[in-house]
Amino acid sequence: MISYLREHNELIYILFFAAAITFSVLINGLFLRFFRTLGIRNNSDGTIIRWGSYSKPSVGGITFYIVFLLSVASYTVMFSPPESMYHYGFVGLLLSAAAGFLVGLADDAYDTRPFLKFGIQLLCGIILVATGIVINISPWWPLNYFLTLFWVVGIMNSVNMLDNMDGITATVSAGIIINALVKIYLYEDFNNVHFIALMGVLASLFAFLWFNWHPSKMYMGDTGSQFLGVFLATMGIIYFWNDPYHTIVNPPPTGKLVSSAVMTFILPIVDTTVVVYNRVTSGKSPFVGGRDHTTHSLAYLGLSDRQVALAFIALVFCSICQNIMIESFLYNWKHVYTIGFAIYFFGILSFFFYTTRNKLSKKKEEDKAAAAIGSETVKH
Repeated sequence: MISYLREHNELIYILFFAAAITFSVLINGLFLRFFRTLGIRNNSDGTIIRWGSYSKPSVGGITFYIVFLLSVASYTVMFSPPESMYHYGFVGLLLSAAAGFLVGLADDAYDTRPFLKFGIQLLCGIILVATGIVINISPWWPLNYFLTLFWVVGIMNSVNMLDNMDGITATVSAGIIINALVKIYLYEDFNNVHFIALMGVLASLFAFLWFNWHPSKMYMGDTGSQFLGVFLATMGIIYFWNDPYHTIVNPPPTGKLVSSAVMTFILPIVDTTVVVYNRVTSGKSPFVGGRDHTTHSLAYLGLSDRQVALAFIALVFCSICQNIMIESFLYNWKHVYTIGFAIYFFGILSFFFYTTRNKLSKKKEEDKAAAAIGSETVKH
């Protein structure tokens, strides 16, 4: 049976994807039944502010990591393991994913200090650098190392911050994974352990959306967002910052690599940029929660929770189409292409920046009016 399946790779992937979805749905159902308090924390410090109720278990992310490990283990059974499985880079992916998962699990269970979380995020980046997974866009290696650490820590925090409304983080993460799978498909690199790992995590995200679509029954918690953050950051380095399908003699232009990476991760990048800028300029800590995310800005425009999620799905679809265009049609890269994608990025950034700032301005005016009314009431 195994030998027959090895001769039909497409059948293996279909069966694996279906099995991964089924397993994820079942395990999430069990977690929902038996772990009703994991991730439900006292929010007296105000660091966690969700759009909806927070009194739901944050157990969905555990499934992501379990399915990821099962995907890697299944690959050794269904295929002849390639040398890449014994490469330092793959070991680095396993170790950094484990560190991200454990710090997220600890945070959901014990509410760890932000400094400890940042330290583990930095450790994830150091592990990747030490095992050869480095953004390689500059001849100056210290700059490449710094960019890699900044990218890993930034994406881990971005995915965590984006987890503020039902269905959003799972949808955006699924879109990033689909972008990577499309690239692997276009170059027919199917005998690849990353391919089945990406499919496994994607299946777990689809299954999680069954429980996380509005109105949600569970959240992924930091367990899910921290694991997804380091996993997606690593895949971003391998498949978008460093194009593995071009030779060293004929490397792709830097503008193409940057455009591909930014278009793939545009939603978490824009959300974090808008939130950090607005909070810092308002004299607030960027690590204190608030309802000033890009998702919230769409809700302020009158969209329902489900419509916000659908709007993000539309943006994810645009990202996938743009990456297909980059890989399939824009062979001879020109500066005008880089400028075009930059205009699109700053257009999305400006839209969300304007909507959030407009809401913050109105809120300040309302607070001033309320304060004025209160002072008049005291006088009389």
